[in-house]
Amino acid sequence: MTGGHLSTPLIAAVVAFALAVAFVRALCSDRLATLVLDIPNDRSLHSRPVPRTGGVGLMLAAAVTLLLFSGNPRSIVLPALLLAVIFLVDDIRGLPVLPRFLAQFAAAIAFLAMSGPHAWWLLPALALGIVWSVNLYNFMDGSNGFAGGMTVAGFATYAIAAAAAGDHQLAMLSAAIAGAGAGFLVWNFDPARIFLGDAGSIPVGFMAAAIGVLGWDHGIWPFWFPGLVFSVFIVDSGLTLAKRLIHRENPFQAHRSHYYQRLIRMGWSHCRLALSAYALMAATCLSALVLREASFAMSLVGLVLWATIFAALALAIDRRWRASPIRGT
Repeated sequence: MTGGHLSTPLIAAVVAFALAVAFVRALCSDRLATLVLDIPNDRSLHSRPVPRTGGVGLMLAAAVTLLLFSGNPRSIVLPALLLAVIFLVDDIRGLPVLPRFLAQFAAAIAFLAMSGPHAWWLLPALALGIVWSVNLYNFMDGSNGFAGGMTVAGFATYAIAAAAAGDHQLAMLSAAIAGAGAGFLVWNFDPARIFLGDAGSIPVGFMAAAIGVLGWDHGIWPFWFPGLVFSVFIVDSGLTLAKRLIHRENPFQAHRSHYYQRLIRMGWSHCRLALSAYALMAATCLSALVLREASFAMSLVGLVLWATIFAALALAIDRRWRASPIRGT
């Protein structure tokens, strides 16, 4: 790969960053901010109404950047933009659960159909994995700077791995999303002036899974790589869902029982949570890049080590939660 190609994804990220800063700033203006407000309720971690259209600015910035730099794999971009439009309607008016899931599965199936042949027996697992990622991002978008930070860390890691492997288009796409995420984060870091909203969290979650599948298809990374890159989100959401199912709680009902939500409720500030999560995200992403080229045995050791670290963190938070006077509120 030439030096020019190496630099282009970085330039795309800078352009996407600048566009997202401008677009999201416009959506924070008094005229537009009241169009879609996130009103606090008993399940919220914020105490004042906040606009939730930041994802619109993020997606616009990424789309414009990809048009300028011709980094436009249609199998990912078109379904993602369609999800952004559908879930902007959801942000404004609210959609029932069934149409939401139908839209997510339609996007997953469209991506798998356009991205090339896949073994038939893998298709159900891939479709379910993509829909899980879509909702994963949605579940974890609940604290200032949290989802924005994961977007920057996760997609920047994708971009680095794809560029190192010589996949210019995938590196460009990932860099544009990472840059747009950083531009959104300027306005979303604590104290947040705007939230991502479903129009942002849903398509970003879709792209996290779709790029993960493409990178695996192209031989850029092993199948476990996307899971480790986004493990901060996957572990929290996966453990929380498992515990809710064990306790026979409705998985579709809004709640505040994620590990990150419990930390906030036990006294952590949004800023402290975000900075701690960023350190953990940086560590998992760096580990994923290092282990990507390692032997199977070394990769397995690394994954087991991270599983042990996450188990210890979860147990520590559970222990503190059980001793907390606010447990059960």
